[in-house]
Amino acid sequence: MRRFLVAGNWKMNTDRVTGTALASALAAAAPETDDAVEVLVCPPFPYLSDIGAATTGSGVQLGAQDVYFEASGAFTGEVSVSMLRDVGCSHVILGHSERRHVMGESDELINRKVRAGIEGGLHVILCVGELLSEREAGQTESVLDRQLTGGLDGVSEEEAMDLVIAYEPVWAIGTGVTASPDQAESAHAHIRKWVTDRYNSVFADRVRILYGGSVKPDNAQTLMQQPNVDGALVGGASLKANDFVPIIGAAKTLASV
Repeated sequence: MRRFLVAGNWKMNTDRVTGTALASALAAAAPETDDAVEVLVCPPFPYLSDIGAATTGSGVQLGAQDVYFEASGAFTGEVSVSMLRDVGCSHVILGHSERRHVMGESDELINRKVRAGIEGGLHVILCVGELLSEREAGQTESVLDRQLTGGLDGVSEEEAMDLVIAYEPVWAIGTGVTASPDQAESAHAHIRKWVTDRYNSVFADRVRILYGGSVKPDNAQTLMQQPNVDGALVGGASLKANDFVPIIGAAKTLASV
């Protein structure tokens, strides 16, 4: 059975005080590593060290929301893999729809970041997902294929051993609209088939695929109980312990069944 991963993407929210308080509450709720459910928080860059300090020794891991592909140099405003590792990050989110559609990141750029993250020892969470117009045009699977092919170009099975994929339908992010369990499962099953075809069935069976898009305490268990949904990439609901902790609890409940 694949281990559940519940990851919180704080995006451009919180400050030092509120972020540290949130992290401390999560650390109290997940005081030790759970063999069945992995917990991750990804705060804004300026607070990584503070959040890392607040979660040290607990079952909450630290991740970043982006990284650059160069190791160092004249790249104003960017951060490197080694910098993230230096402040305690174990994970990084790449290819998030807001990076794609707001910041204009291409599959080629995302691929360079993915390869840099993997080569530098970070666990990469590669995000893929379609726009509403693409879903309505029946293009969901072709969009996922294109983003996966581009994002994982040149990445071998050995290099992708710790890869996590997150399916996040763009039309369900921050909108309050959630993909139905059937819609989520269909997309996740397609992604797993793509991984099977690209690599092999044994590897595909090990890869965790998260759902992201208006995950909340009242829908988390229904979504995560789908056969190919291995956890959640949570946005807004990860900003309040009273919302995020029950989502972790839903994963623990499913893991114990």
